[in-house]
Amino acid sequence: MFSAFFIDRPKFAFVISIVITLAGLIAIQVISVAQFPDITPPQVQVTASYPGASAEVLEQTVAAPIEAQVNGVDDMIYMSSTSSNDGSYTLAVTFEVGTDPDIASVNVQNRVALATPQLPEEVSREGVSVKKQSTNMLLVINLISPKSTHDALFLSNYASINIRDALVRVQGVGDAQILGALDYGMRIWLDPDRMTSLGLSTSDVVAAIQDQNIQASAGQIGGPPSTDDQQFQYTIQAKGRLASTDEFENIILRANPNGSYVRVRDVARVELGSQTYTAEGRLNGAPSTILAIYQSPGANALSVAGAIYAEMDRLAERFPEDVEYRILYDTTKFVNASISEVIETLFVALALVVLVTFLFLGDWRSTLIPTIAIPVSLIGTFAILVLIGFSANTISLFGIILAIGIVVDDAIVVVENVQRLMDEEGLSPREATKKAMLQVTGPVVATTLVLLAVFVPVGFLPGITGQLYQQFAVTISVSVIISSINALTLSPALCATLLKPGSGTPKGLLGLFSKLVDTTRDGYARIVTMLVRRAIIGVVLLIGVGAGTYYLFTSLPTGFIPDEDQGAFFVDMQLPDGASLNRTEEVAELVRQIISEEPGVADVMTVTGYSLLSGTAPNGALA
Repeated sequence: MFSAFFIDRPKFAFVISIVITLAGLIAIQVISVAQFPDITPPQVQVTASYPGASAEVLEQTVAAPIEAQVNGVDDMIYMSSTSSNDGSYTLAVTFEVGTDPDIASVNVQNRVALATPQLPEEVSREGVSVKKQSTNMLLVINLISPKSTHDALFLSNYASINIRDALVRVQGVGDAQILGALDYGMRIWLDPDRMTSLGLSTSDVVAAIQDQNIQASAGQIGGPPSTDDQQFQYTIQAKGRLASTDEFENIILRANPNGSYVRVRDVARVELGSQTYTAEGRLNGAPSTILAIYQSPGANALSVAGAIYAEMDRLAERFPEDVEYRILYDTTKFVNASISEVIETLFVALALVVLVTFLFLGDWRSTLIPTIAIPVSLIGTFAILVLIGFSANTISLFGIILAIGIVVDDAIVVVENVQRLMDEEGLSPREATKKAMLQVTGPVVATTLVLLAVFVPVGFLPGITGQLYQQFAVTISVSVIISSINALTLSPALCATLLKPGSGTPKGLLGLFSKLVDTTRDGYARIVTMLVRRAIIGVVLLIGVGAGTYYLFTSLPTGFIPDEDQGAFFVDMQLPDGASLNRTEEVAELVRQIISEEPGVADVMTVTGYSLLSGTAPNGALA
């Protein structure tokens, strides 16, 4: 008999359980924590820029060749693209759930490379970007100037130069994106009247800037081949690309026969501004740089958020005067609250199960055996979850809670049968345990297989729904398997060690409770006997239960994931085509004022010229 080995060698059974528990405890320290399993289909984003082109031109010259090649890439579900009048093009390719995002990115990159020769020269020169698109926004950092010392241009570039790169290096961060970035650019405002009088065209100005704003290799002095007595060799450092407005103003457009020059400052105004002014971020109506942090797949959300806070505190020590940061949108606050509530429920459920077990077994020694078996099964489950890449989330922890009532059953069956044999046949604990295991080993294995037959198929459900409930099914199945192992190893070893003859006879209040249970059991048996003799009553009751179930199933509202207050909501505004940014800003400000007047609203962030749904929208805004 399998269990007899552990009954005679209880230390071996204890070691097995200790190893399972230690593996689970180690796994708890490293397992990723999230609100829900990673069920979002992976995305790969392709971006390109065609300066000066309209949305129609982009669609014909950029979108058409790229999408013709990308269409049908391996494991693709669908793709959507946006061509904007500011010359920007974005293609989002969505893949099947479970697809490796790195492989998907490589496949899309190969397809885009096939389309590159068909793209306009300006687009190829700007470059076509292909990268994994992180869809899990973890938190949002707002960089502000409380005293309005710095404008939005300064804040955006300070975040881009000094903050973004540091945050991207944080372990677990998939991407850090400035919503409505205002990157520095040298803007040259041409005077057409002045250019006409001097006989210059726009192409002349562009050509002059391209020719004189270069990084040239000036060569070396004393480099080989040289004379035999050459002792030193110097590399000539020539002036590189232009950096200041004065240097751009002094670019020579034309040399006149009389020795005079026509420079850029003669026909244009030069200023350091933003490359584009199509978007702008605000916090409560004041300029703000909005930096969205995206979590990489499989990362521990709580650990990543903690690392972000620590990194921002470190960076804030070097902030210029009148520059501060705030983190107002943080999804981990809700995750932390949800996990805390689930853990609290877990301990409450564990206490209730132990209490109910004590009431029915009527002895603390008998209760101790299933009480020890429960944490071994639950903690050991985390080791398997880590091995197969699952996370600790509300779904898997909910499975742990339900498993408490399941894993305790096997141990109770063993204990009750050992007690019965000791009371009825007067056997010693060791002999009673051996005989009891001969009787219950088959039922324990059979019930385990029945439970697995129920939950294992759930783990093979396809699509996003299957991904959501896969962890629930695996959690239940693994805990049941470990519980069965305990029932065949640990529980009989504990029974032979802890139980004593007569210890299972309840006394006092527990005895009264036991008699009440026996009376209820006998009454239930009489009702079942009556229903067996009058089958029509049972059939009617069954039909009634089925009809009630069908009514509730069809009348209750349906949904994929329950709506819960996570402390924030998003509003996406889209204006008609051709609407100016000023018009968009007016609408966004009106929406901000309406939202701010709502009770309970603390802060409002707005990004004009940007849509969270499409990633770019010249006529849209986000609040």
